[in-house]
Amino acid sequence: MESVKVLFVSQEITPYLPESEMSHIGRYLPQGIQETGKEIRTFMPRYGNINERRNQLHEVIRLSGMNLIIDDTDHPLIIKVASIQSARMQVYFIDNEDYFQRKSTMQDEKGKFFEDNDERMIFFARGVLETVRKLRWSPDIVHCHGWFTSMVPVYLKKAYSEDPLFAESKVVFSIYDNGFDSPMNSRLIDKAVLHGVSEEDLAAVKEPTYENLTRLALQYSDASIQASEKLPGGIQKVIKESGKPDLDYQSPEKYIEEYSVFYENILNS
Repeated sequence: MESVKVLFVSQEITPYLPESEMSHIGRYLPQGIQETGKEIRTFMPRYGNINERRNQLHEVIRLSGMNLIIDDTDHPLIIKVASIQSARMQVYFIDNEDYFQRKSTMQDEKGKFFEDNDERMIFFARGVLETVRKLRWSPDIVHCHGWFTSMVPVYLKKAYSEDPLFAESKVVFSIYDNGFDSPMNSRLIDKAVLHGVSEEDLAAVKEPTYENLTRLALQYSDASIQASEKLPGGIQKVIKESGKPDLDYQSPEKYIEEYSVFYENILNS
């Protein structure tokens, strides 16, 4: 019997970024799921504060070279990879000079949210899915971690709905206590529209707040996970309103086992 394939799309993974609740899960969940006999692929953004030499990142020429058009501008897609030897696990990095060369993740040195985080988020989502297509790898589960991955569910279910690689893929969206206060760029919908993805499909983010971005992600996901013990106000209501299967917060000692069972339940539903 062919093993279940799980694609992890993560906003943060340690040791490439400092340890946090999300980066810890981004690192140890794929390893734990792989050890249950499932096949995995793991993606994250190649932020400019990741030390390429220390972490031994190198470009994968055969996967790089595509241009993604966002807001009428071409942005070259660069794919890099590194290995976590102790976990026998590779991590793929989505890179682009315009979006990921700055020496921080989501905010500048003064703590100001980057104005183009909407475009960076769109580029990351499209870059992941295009790279998985190039790999000719068909995931059974696509598990997204953090708001920066919010566009993956809508693109997978709309823009790539007729691609046989993704036809049977189930999307799980993990929600963390890492929201943002001010709304994103008001033109998010204009920039996110793609062949197969209309303004109407993106109506949930007409006002692009953290809560509405979560609402959009859940609209196109098959299930959700509460990955932090406490979530920002209003998010619990969004989860319940989605009507999708949801898994409550799981402690660090048991989340790998519980997530694995949750995957099986989603695949068999």
